[in-house]
Amino acid sequence: MMKKPPAPTQNQFDNKAQAWSARFSEPVSDLVKRYTASVDFDKRLALFDIQGSLAHAEMLATVQVITPQDFADIRRGMAQIRDEILAGQFQWLIDLEDVHLNIEKRLVELVGDAGKRLHTGRSRNDQVATDIRLWLRTEIDTLIVLLQQFRHALATVALAEAGTILPGFTHMQVAQPVTFGHHLLAYAEMFGRDADRLADCRKRVNVLPLGAAALAGTSFPIDRPQVADLLGFDDVCRNSLDAVSDRDFAIEFCAAAALIMTHISRLSEELVIWMSPRVGFIDLADRFCTGSSIMPQKKNPDVPELARGKTGRVNGNLVALLTLMKGQPLAYNKDNQEDKEGLFDSADTVRDTLTIFVDLVGGIRVKPEAMRAAALQGFATATDLADYLVKRGVPFRDAHEAVAHAVRECELKGCDLADLSVAELRQFHAAVQDDVHSVLTLEGSVAARAHIGGTAPVRVREAAQKILAQTA
Repeated sequence: MMKKPPAPTQNQFDNKAQAWSARFSEPVSDLVKRYTASVDFDKRLALFDIQGSLAHAEMLATVQVITPQDFADIRRGMAQIRDEILAGQFQWLIDLEDVHLNIEKRLVELVGDAGKRLHTGRSRNDQVATDIRLWLRTEIDTLIVLLQQFRHALATVALAEAGTILPGFTHMQVAQPVTFGHHLLAYAEMFGRDADRLADCRKRVNVLPLGAAALAGTSFPIDRPQVADLLGFDDVCRNSLDAVSDRDFAIEFCAAAALIMTHISRLSEELVIWMSPRVGFIDLADRFCTGSSIMPQKKNPDVPELARGKTGRVNGNLVALLTLMKGQPLAYNKDNQEDKEGLFDSADTVRDTLTIFVDLVGGIRVKPEAMRAAALQGFATATDLADYLVKRGVPFRDAHEAVAHAVRECELKGCDLADLSVAELRQFHAAVQDDVHSVLTLEGSVAARAHIGGTAPVRVREAAQKILAQTA
């Protein structure tokens, strides 16, 4: 004969450690509690959880699922909880597993049955999806502002250095002269695209999942558009299954974050190279550098190096989130608890890095003499000589060949193209005229590239001023 299960005790009815305690005949083990709990990291969603709960409660009162007095009590209790959290006085309990149950338990303690009615018509599945979107929307807004400040800082230096000659490289070999201002504006373009990507991502973040409940919606007469309007969402998720299980918006954000850090890492690599004594193009302010524990002469560019390294963790967060989602059937699964730490880390890392780099760029000290000396190496004006011949009717491939012979001659003599006389240059092609040296100067080379997007100082100043106006 099957043994009859023991009757529930009053303690079981009073147990608020889990929202489902009456269903089980034994408590969750301490190890499982620690393994499954998320409160240590999702408590940062607390204020957004309160925000979403208040909007949900107001809607429930509007459609008369709860009474006006219930709503007033919930508002009063949530106000106290918010104050306790902001003051660091809220007691977070791992037994309550997550931010939602911690807040709900405290609300019930403060307002009684009204707090128990708050969860009507919703689930933690749509609740957490809403909280994350509210939090991420705020993070995106902050990052867009920081990206614009960073672009402003880059453009400020670019305007000041619009005419400062810098060797441009391909394959890490001197290619053609550019200006330092033009080089920095290349990064301003990258970070402009990053800001656009985040703004576009925000559109898909700003959609309300609340009302999907666990997965199938709810039988209560809820008004989802009202909640969306109260919380500032542009729309509501159109499918309840997708609403609770979608993390595309988080993946998209992590991808955008990875691209931001990739661009920062590219800039960091150049800052490290430029600051090396063997190159010596720039110096960074002391506040962004450290010394050595053994070598007293060292000044290490630790901030760019660390930013370059942190790019790996942000890239890793993207891959982790993609991997997390790849095998999940509809709808919500416990796997999704793992979506938060990497997402939080990516947002934190990008925010802190951008904040530092806004200041770092303004502290760059340029060494124009070293830049110019480097630009005079590697025959940086060879293309200008080829273009000069083409403008005099020489087919480009013939001009290319003639200049290549001239470069070889300079290598044998240990001189630059500009050091060759007109007569010597004419040996490589008869089209060379007395004005040839005007195109072999570094200033002449950059000034000649005065089309839109070119490195001519006049264009650099125009581009920098345009970005400064956009980011003011």
